[in-house]
Amino acid sequence: MRKLAGYSGLVVGVVAVVMSAYHVYARLTPAPADSHALRMITLAFSLVLAFLLFPRRSGTTRDRIPWTDLALAAASLACVGYLFANYDYITMRMPTAEPLSAADMVVAGVGTLLVLEATRRSIGAALPIVALFFIAYGLGGPWFPGALHHRGLSLEILLDQTYFTTEGIFGIALGVAGSYVILFVIFGAFLEKSGAGRFFMSFANAIAGGQRGGPGKVAVVSSSLFGTISGSAVANVMVDGWLTIPMMKRTGFKPEAAAAIEATASTGGQIMPPIMGAASFVMAEFMGVPYSHVMLAALIPALFYYGALFAAIHFNAIQGGLRGIPKEELPKLGPLLWQQGHLFLPLLLIFFLLVQGFTATYAAIMSTAVVWALSWLRRETRVRLRGAVEALRDGAEQTVPVAMATASAGIVIGVILQTGLAIRFTSFLVAVAGETLILALVITMLAAITLGMGMPTTPAYIMLAALLIPAVMKLGVAPMAAHMFAFYFACLSAVTPPVALAVYAAASISKGSLWGAGLQAVKFAAAGFIVPFFFVYSPALLFEGPWTGIAMAVGTGSVGVVALAAGLEGYFIRPATWFERALFVGAALMLIYPGVLTDGGGLVLLGAGLGLQKLRPPAVIPARAVAPS
Repeated sequence: MRKLAGYSGLVVGVVAVVMSAYHVYARLTPAPADSHALRMITLAFSLVLAFLLFPRRSGTTRDRIPWTDLALAAASLACVGYLFANYDYITMRMPTAEPLSAADMVVAGVGTLLVLEATRRSIGAALPIVALFFIAYGLGGPWFPGALHHRGLSLEILLDQTYFTTEGIFGIALGVAGSYVILFVIFGAFLEKSGAGRFFMSFANAIAGGQRGGPGKVAVVSSSLFGTISGSAVANVMVDGWLTIPMMKRTGFKPEAAAAIEATASTGGQIMPPIMGAASFVMAEFMGVPYSHVMLAALIPALFYYGALFAAIHFNAIQGGLRGIPKEELPKLGPLLWQQGHLFLPLLLIFFLLVQGFTATYAAIMSTAVVWALSWLRRETRVRLRGAVEALRDGAEQTVPVAMATASAGIVIGVILQTGLAIRFTSFLVAVAGETLILALVITMLAAITLGMGMPTTPAYIMLAALLIPAVMKLGVAPMAAHMFAFYFACLSAVTPPVALAVYAAASISKGSLWGAGLQAVKFAAAGFIVPFFFVYSPALLFEGPWTGIAMAVGTGSVGVVALAAGLEGYFIRPATWFERALFVGAALMLIYPGVLTDGGGLVLLGAGLGLQKLRPPAVIPARAVAPS
């Protein structure tokens, strides 16, 4: 992204601040713009900022805006402005029934290409390439074989669907970016300006830094909290990792383990309530449920994910003879909470408002106001006017990649709807899987990880929602479980080799092996790969059902994730043999899946493994000294 200064920086900053201010105003005004108009405004701002902020290719001049990009920004305004100038005609006409004029065709074609180019600049080429493939599929249907064959779309119908309806670029996904995502990004920007990022790191150090493998546990705590601000695994790594990874290496963690811990912890930020990744808001819209339902459904799996990671770090540290950070280098918890503990209150407020049934937009705006007000309690956390303006600017700039991703994903969804590909894909998956649900889930998992390797979580999830989730639901899976399953694996692609972007980012800091860090990350994130299969079969893990069942699932599952970490790391109360590791993993699988028989069997296996360990003499593991800071 360009680092602009002077007049160009001022102009771009003003555009970004106006974008954020408008979206906040649109949710507060008694007579807001209708959803279609709001999506058009979101796209107009996002396109302009994309061409002004992101260069045509990396490595080009970063401190000025070439005239070509100014022209593209102007063309973006013209294409969206055309929609506003003919708003009544566009919203009242019958799509695909009334022919487009020559001007309509030109505007739609140019506007679609501008969206694809802005997406390429802001998030990379993978999603635009996928969108172009689907455009080719829509136009060339008669030439595709077998189940992919269809009658074919004319260029006019394709452009009409893509640009002039709410089932293409201006679909639900872009609406989520303009209605929800930007408000939560602004909240995160205000939280960051108040010093929350530094506070979260200090808090994590105070409660976990002195324990065995303390810096690794600090990464878990701080990254789960920082995910509230960033919503991106890679961004989480690049902010948090510069502090946690060197600390981990200094206390004895191998570079690969340090990178894997940070990448796994940062990836969990997208699945950790109360504020998850942008895809979670899209999920709520697709399902037609309040965001609070998604948030609560994600809570138990997220706790299992981080619990297993925390336990794995502990066992890894014991095996390596690692110590924590020296006590004299750690902040004092009491004074820290007295000085900055108020920064936790906005997060608690968001959770409370969502659980009480308030809308996500109301919760975001109210919590942002509370962040700003509370920041004035202490001089070191105070967000002055300049900081507030910078937070609004940052909120808009960070929303641009999400908006462009959702707009391009809308192109794909439009083609899928027009060609009937979703129905054929559902029939194909059901035919392949037959009545075997587990096979359909494995196919969905592989598709989610593959899509997530090349694009952000949100567009990957959107495509899964169109193609695979209907098939999984047709096999009897509840909608929440089906959507959450796809969402989880789209997130976990960030730590799944061969393309694991969060691991790449962490390994670049740790200077460790990419493959070594990637394989270690998969082991650390094992609970994330296992729990989704279980919550498909057991709704108690998604906070559904009687409280007694939910409480039992949480209790036995918590023991299970510890056993899973022990089995994978090869240590519980002492180094484990392969047979003991198998017992621990078997116990984990049975304990994580709720049920009286499975829980009983899991406890028996766990007891057998621990009993065998007790019968052997303990191994003496020498402690490593902490390197001087």
